[in-house]
Amino acid sequence: MKRVALGLLAACTLAGSAFAQGRYERGGSPGDFDFYVLALSWSPGFCELDGGRGRNREQCAPGANLGFVVHGLWPQYERGYPSDCGPSGRSPSRIAMEQAEGLFPTESLARYQWRKHGSCSGSSPGDYFADARRARDKVVIPPALQKGDSEQSWTALDLERAFVAANAGLRTDMMSVSCRRGVLEEVRICFSKDLRNFRTCEEVDRSGCRARDFRVNAIR
Repeated sequence: MKRVALGLLAACTLAGSAFAQGRYERGGSPGDFDFYVLALSWSPGFCELDGGRGRNREQCAPGANLGFVVHGLWPQYERGYPSDCGPSGRSPSRIAMEQAEGLFPTESLARYQWRKHGSCSGSSPGDYFADARRARDKVVIPPALQKGDSEQSWTALDLERAFVAANAGLRTDMMSVSCRRGVLEEVRICFSKDLRNFRTCEEVDRSGCRARDFRVNAIR
């Protein structure tokens, strides 16, 4: 029951990502998708917006000192995305979970991401988490956000340009910035299916933050 409750809470918290990804197809065919989206959550913003729930205590505790963390690696169609493609009840082994350690802020998030998105990748749980790490390792965080010890104000375009400047081959039409209630929520970067290159993603790009500007909360 505890695992079910965690899954339901995760589903509620992460529901906002569905809008950014477009319409979903529950129970798609594993491996049948067009590209990946790497979602990097800005942990201080997440903790302000959603961190009051008990399951986020570890991520949002004072002194956690987390900046960008992996929210998920999402198989994506040109329009919409597949969801929950694996057999019900399948769960990553402890060995597979070792691949996720230190990548996702909590184990419950890693397990949820596998069920909803990783099961559509066509990979095993361990390989999916390894791919998520490989994608994360390809992204350079802009210098202005690496330390993150003071609150900043950005526009979506300026933040995208900062990522473009820090990452060779990345363009603003290959990513989007998500904000909510005037706070940076996350950055989403599109990759080719083999994770070798960044690639364009019209639907993801169009779904970005529409606020004039937003706060980037300080890391604590």
